[in-house]
Amino acid sequence: MHNDHTYRILLVEDNPADAELTAEAIQFAGLKVDLDVSNSVEQALAMLRREEGYEKHPRPDLILMDLNLPRREGREGIREIKDDPFLRTIPVLIMSSSQAITDVRDSYALHANGYIVKPVDFERFVHLLQQINIFWFEAATLVPNTDKDRL
Repeated sequence: MHNDHTYRILLVEDNPADAELTAEAIQFAGLKVDLDVSNSVEQALAMLRREEGYEKHPRPDLILMDLNLPRREGREGIREIKDDPFLRTIPVLIMSSSQAITDVRDSYALHANGYIVKPVDFERFVHLLQQINIFWFEAATLVPNTDKDRL
């Protein structure tokens, strides 16, 4: 099944090099994705909730979140997103360099939709993003990206 729709991903990543690498891998893979980048849980939540400065910010179809973030870590971000009735339907995938089973277990316990260990090789990262695209944007059915349920 081929879809001509452009999807929106919110990347929550505090490392500018990793954020740039993700953008380059998406472009290299030829994915029809608009990427928004947040460098903290606070900024991501402000974007998602359309707080001051982000009133017209589009709702993402998918969130890729690092676990190790400044001030508030990714676990807190998952918790807040999944506790919010408007936001909880957005799939959240953890993308972390950590392979610790406690990080994996904690993420799923907080209702993350997946846990991915970041590949260090660019080609594998491109392949991973292609697989995410195939599953989430072609095979899976997502909640329609509308704002009428917000109010």
